[in-house]
Amino acid sequence: MTEAPPASLPYAPLPYSPAPELSGGPVRRWPVVIVGGGPVGLAAAIDCSLHGIPALLFDKDDRVSDGSRAICWAKRTLEIFDRLGVARPVVDRGITWKLGKVFHGDQLIYSFDLLPEEGHKHPAFVNLQQYYVESDLVERARQMPGVETRWQSRVVGLSEDGEGVVLEVESPDGGYSVAADWVIACDGARSPLRDMLGLDFVGKVFQDRFLIADVKMAAAFPTERRFWFDPPFHPGGSALLHRQADDVWRIDLQLGWDADPEEERQPEKVIPRLKAMLGEDAKFELEWVSVYTFQCRRLKRFRHGRVIFAGDSAHQVSPFGARGGNGGVQDVDNLIWKLALVIGGEAPDSLLDSYDEERILAADENILNSTRSTDFITPKGPGAQALRDAVLSLSAEHDFARRTVNSGRLSIPAKLTGCGLQTPDDASWAGGVAPGAPCPDAPIEDALARPAWLLDRLGGAFVLMAREEDLASGNVRDAFPGIRDLAVLGIAEAGEALRSDSGVTDVSGLLTERFALSPGSFYLIRPDQHVAARWRSFDPKKVRQALARAKGLDATHLREIA
Repeated sequence: MTEAPPASLPYAPLPYSPAPELSGGPVRRWPVVIVGGGPVGLAAAIDCSLHGIPALLFDKDDRVSDGSRAICWAKRTLEIFDRLGVARPVVDRGITWKLGKVFHGDQLIYSFDLLPEEGHKHPAFVNLQQYYVESDLVERARQMPGVETRWQSRVVGLSEDGEGVVLEVESPDGGYSVAADWVIACDGARSPLRDMLGLDFVGKVFQDRFLIADVKMAAAFPTERRFWFDPPFHPGGSALLHRQADDVWRIDLQLGWDADPEEERQPEKVIPRLKAMLGEDAKFELEWVSVYTFQCRRLKRFRHGRVIFAGDSAHQVSPFGARGGNGGVQDVDNLIWKLALVIGGEAPDSLLDSYDEERILAADENILNSTRSTDFITPKGPGAQALRDAVLSLSAEHDFARRTVNSGRLSIPAKLTGCGLQTPDDASWAGGVAPGAPCPDAPIEDALARPAWLLDRLGGAFVLMAREEDLASGNVRDAFPGIRDLAVLGIAEAGEALRSDSGVTDVSGLLTERFALSPGSFYLIRPDQHVAARWRSFDPKKVRQALARAKGLDATHLREIA
């Protein structure tokens, strides 16, 4: 195992300079302080800037992550990265894939396609080492006004001051204090902030261990996810193979609970296991090795006063399914627009309680799927083992058995249907996108007939979307003069003239089909691209009520609108 990462990787020290507070100046109060400079914290900082919120980010290290760590970035996360301005380098450098194959022994029992339909800007998944993703996010954060990053800066204390939070920080040049209205804790699975608040996870730690090895080699394996149950090269266990950028391959091997983590990380233990899989004559280099334990746990609540937890500091899942890093990025996508409304005085701070409601729902969904995957991959007891093996044997011939096989249900965004910010349908809808669901993408053309994508027009603000003819007939664009954060998006069919410069054309018909956007239909879409409400006819009072509900305004306010 390499003791230091190769020089070709983005491990150059990140810039450090003494904090201005060390010069004796007054303690500055920041609207938002973010603790943790991984993908989740950096995404939060960038999004704060996009919403006009100054943000200070602390990280105890001065380098991006030491190892590939999270590698599978899901379509929904890529869509969020697009809004943040980092999707293009991630997709360009990463390995695009959508096909998965599952083996029992050396027999292929089935394969699956994660995105069989056309008409999406982003692929089902891109594999890219976390250090590259972090590097792209660091560079983007440097470009963002109002974002300050302080590396080699460890938060060692936290207290309330009546108006917010005071953080005590240690740096190479000494300690100092920083005040914040709000703190976002993105400081990882071993979160010091979680410990400072005396918080602990609820959930389960599974008695099994897995080896991760990132192997650099020239190999002819296809670009697909391969998972083996009881393979001949690793009998009695399971194995996973993924391709990454730079001819690096991720290999996961089940070790069992009795395996010694320190011993199993040593090259003399790792290399024979890999040669059994790849062939005795295979040429490869170990780039990074780790041993992990399956965990499916979360905090009971994610919001604790003015400290809000996101990513691994809030919840942990086993890695099969790519739900950890993706879930964390989706946490802050849910949080920052709400925080912006609260800071801007457009919503009460109780709106942030909806972060708890919605992201705990998502975390529980991830934990449920991860727990089921873990139970299938590592059956407990001879009865469970026999049942699992019988299902695998049947799945080679029978579709019903394949539906039971679980090698990791891969990350998809949570549907927030039924949560408090959404307005339930008041009419019968057949198809379309229900309140709480994320918007699907679709190809469009802008007013200058340039190719574009629907999601490029959504996100960052509330959007009222309808057919162009319906917006014009009801004078909808003139119905909300006092609502600053509501944009209006008109959709024209192919060949139909646009009635405004902000309208777009549904060139393929996929947008109309996916949203069931029949004449008279209206959608209200949240800043995080989830549907807040929809109607079969236009009623400005109902739109105002749905907008108020999506901002967390109370029942009195809703009655005043009515």
